Amino acid sequence: MTTDPKRLKRATQWNSQDILFGIARLPETDRLIVGSSDFGVYEFDAGAEAPERIPFEGDGHTSYVTGVALVGEQLVSCSYDGRLVWWNVADRAAIRSIDAHAKWIRRVIVTPGDDRVISIADDMQIKVWNAADGELVAAISDHAPLTPHNYPSMLYAATASADGKWLATGDKTGHVVIWDAASLEKVGELETPVMYTWDPRQRRHSIGGVRSVAFSPDGTRLAVGGIGTIGNIDHLGGPSRVEIFDWQSGERVFELEDEERKGLVEQIVWAPDASWILCGGGDHKGFLKFYDMESGDLIHQDGGDGHVHGLVVDENWTTIFTACHQRIEKWTIAEDAAEESTAGAAPES
Repeated sequence: MTTDPKRLKRATQWNSQDILFGIARLPETDRLIVGSSDFGVYEFDAGAEAPERIPFEGDGHTSYVTGVALVGEQLVSCSYDGRLVWWNVADRAAIRSIDAHAKWIRRVIVTPGDDRVISIADDMQIKVWNAADGELVAAISDHAPLTPHNYPSMLYAATASADGKWLATGDKTGHVVIWDAASLEKVGELETPVMYTWDPRQRRHSIGGVRSVAFSPDGTRLAVGGIGTIGNIDHLGGPSRVEIFDWQSGERVFELEDEERKGLVEQIVWAPDASWILCGGGDHKGFLKFYDMESGDLIHQDGGDGHVHGLVVDENWTTIFTACHQRIEKWTIAEDAAEESTAGAAPES
């Protein structure tokens, strides 16, 4: 079955008082795990008749939980408190807690095969951990601690290719690095300077940065998401922006900006056949956007009131769950109308 992005529809939403920064989904289920601004990690069964958030218990976090990632039957969460926590999903209990970084941790990911955990933080370090025992494998970086205007930078984005060969990381100034996942050697770099806005007049402050990176299914292209030039740096009033690269040659294939639904592109997911990408993000409101990867055209977009911080897609590409400002949302994508019509038609005699 081929899903049609133009047939995106919000099915339901569950409101809350907190901000949900990270989301993971147990395979083949509607069971979600989210990280919250109230410092908690929660399980949420979106398939239940009256779903409730069930807290994970134990030696958890003391600040915003900014990311969650499944690793086999366990979960790893990260936080502004600089800690990584391993949890047993079955009983929602903490297994170990590690003081991982000297500054805010922005994201945690797990490499294909579930053997390594990658964390990134505002100490500008990329740290690689053994997923099984939490031992540090390596700490690497090619991201400057200061912006070009000599203020502290931030390291926002990280991803792994589907085959596990490559890692990519992106920072506040628009600097993107590609790493060999086995040797942890730098193999490429890209620059996206439009995603960094500096205001020298109103106050000495900058905003923006690379907020998301994602490899195409075959690993040859890299999508980099953030925000375009911002007029008022007190708000996220700039166009959403995605740049697509053939990263090995350094060729910038597309520069995609949209003013209709503004804000940061927080996460990018490629369709399995690489024909389009799905982007989630926002400013004070949220958005989901689909871009055609043959033409660069915007296929469709929609959104709600809450900034989208993270999203997960089911195995059939028919359901999207989003972690937002004060809500969890469920979206559906219907089957392509032409195929649906053909499938429902009587066979020719």
